[in-house]
Amino acid sequence: MAPLKPSYDYIIVGAGIGGLVLASRLPEDADVGVLLIEAGANRMGDPRIETPGLMATQYGDPDFDWDYMSEPQVHVKNRQIAQPRGRVVGNNGWGTKNMAPYLRKFQTFTVASPETAAFLSLDRYMKPKDQGANGPIPTTLPDVYGPLNRAWDETFRRLGWRTDADPIAGRKVGTFTAPLSVDVKTGQRGYAANYYTPEVAQRPNLDLLPETLVERILLHTEADGQVVATGVLARNSDDSQQEIPATREVIVSGGTFNSPQLLELCGFGSAALLQEHHIPLVLDRPGVGENLQDHCLTAVSFEVADGQVSGDVMRDPTVVQQLMQLYEQTRGGPLSGMPISVAYLPLVGHEGRLSKDQIQDLLSQHLSQATQHTSSLSPAQETQHAPLRQMLLDDENPSTEYLFLPIQTHMHPGVTTMGDVLAKSLPGNYISIIVLHNHQFPRGTVHIQSPLATDKPVIDPNYLSHPLDIEILGRHVQFLDSIASTEPFAGLLKPGSRHPAEAADLSNLEKTKEIVKDRLFTCFHPVGTCAMMPADLGGVVDATLKVHGTRNLRVVDASIFPLEPSGNIQAAVYAVAERAADIIRADTTSHHISNFTCMNRFY
Repeated sequence: MAPLKPSYDYIIVGAGIGGLVLASRLPEDADVGVLLIEAGANRMGDPRIETPGLMATQYGDPDFDWDYMSEPQVHVKNRQIAQPRGRVVGNNGWGTKNMAPYLRKFQTFTVASPETAAFLSLDRYMKPKDQGANGPIPTTLPDVYGPLNRAWDETFRRLGWRTDADPIAGRKVGTFTAPLSVDVKTGQRGYAANYYTPEVAQRPNLDLLPETLVERILLHTEADGQVVATGVLARNSDDSQQEIPATREVIVSGGTFNSPQLLELCGFGSAALLQEHHIPLVLDRPGVGENLQDHCLTAVSFEVADGQVSGDVMRDPTVVQQLMQLYEQTRGGPLSGMPISVAYLPLVGHEGRLSKDQIQDLLSQHLSQATQHTSSLSPAQETQHAPLRQMLLDDENPSTEYLFLPIQTHMHPGVTTMGDVLAKSLPGNYISIIVLHNHQFPRGTVHIQSPLATDKPVIDPNYLSHPLDIEILGRHVQFLDSIASTEPFAGLLKPGSRHPAEAADLSNLEKTKEIVKDRLFTCFHPVGTCAMMPADLGGVVDATLKVHGTRNLRVVDASIFPLEPSGNIQAAVYAVAERAADIIRADTTSHHISNFTCMNRFY
């Protein structure tokens, strides 16, 4: 790495999606100097990252994963649930029309092969002209799909759930197979490092500083009360510290767990919490670390019928070695992509779609019950409950996502790690149907446990603490009986062979709720802890992504989402980062900041 410059216009903290997008876009202006700092190592090119089928091997590995764990979840039988986060290299102007161009800007879509397109009936709902054509992230549907994927689509059609809408338009109920981030030319996984191409890395106005932990943001409070970020205090891999000045902005892209942690360490947060940890208060922002939302899920595994194959065969080391050889020689085979199919449904139960009257009764009963059992809702929750309620009443808004996953899954009592979930505990070949809750009603928290940046934050997603969440998930899990008993999917499964055994009959709602609690896990989609909302509602950033009360400190990652999107958040984060780059470049109020003496150093 080249020696660091005396100062930079922009310092970006975190080389995830948000950080890498900004590190690519901002230095397009040759007169702008950018420094990207990442706590993890630069592992671009590692086969475990770039081989699509090996992605799961990174979970729990400290070289790739922060390996966070939730607090015991009171409403999930006190289980602690893994919260994997990578450690390698949303208001006015943020509506559908504003964001649509950015959902295309980050990707380049390549149409599937004629065989895969016909096999999955892609022409029915996916129009190439509506996808991205010039972005850094390659997307496609590789040749990895099998009979269960095709049966999935036809089964939901027979159950009455099939539409021809393209999910990129933002409104989708029914089944589809989503594109994967895979480069058809190389067979390699496409990820945020595609923004950090060799050409980008060679720019003289961009530096990358890996294996470096930002411990503090250097701050100065001006006469008008506005807080100005003047740089960062970083700890290098050799344990030395250095101050690095920023003349325009500091941009935090640490993600939903680490961005609020860094803000609190710097004095932004609840005055009471900061006082507890002897951190000088800079701005009283009690919303920092609050409003945490996540896509919690539950899963039931089904043994496939004789003659069918699932991804469980890849748990055999001999098979994996053969498939690795196939992948290295052809860039094809099962390791070139994960054959996942999905379905988005509004509220259903064991017998199918719930009527609006049934949904209205549930809402009236459980929203009132929740109010009685809590002292009060936060201003943000009061505001957010209205659209959540409307989504459940709208037949065109999915409350849940079903995912076909071609492997067995396991969730253990007590502490559940990713290793537990992906273990092949059962002999034979299984697939799993995951039921993912799109919009949770409760809110969790992420806060510091000490004034040390090296200590992990305390993560409490507060899963299932609102009665509506278990009602919604329980009823959707009951619908698995209909899916598993409807042809052609039913004919590809062994009758009655399910895991857990209690899932053999899901007709009893209360028993199904217990399965939900036993099998609850995360889909790794935490958002909201630095929410883009007004400050009086507990918001942390404004519509330009600046922290309220600061002149030049922004947050660009999933933590700014005020409400959890439906389904996977990855595309939304790319789009937000792309739009953020345009906002920052267009912000004519940015001005050169003198290298003020830091007013709140406490290291």
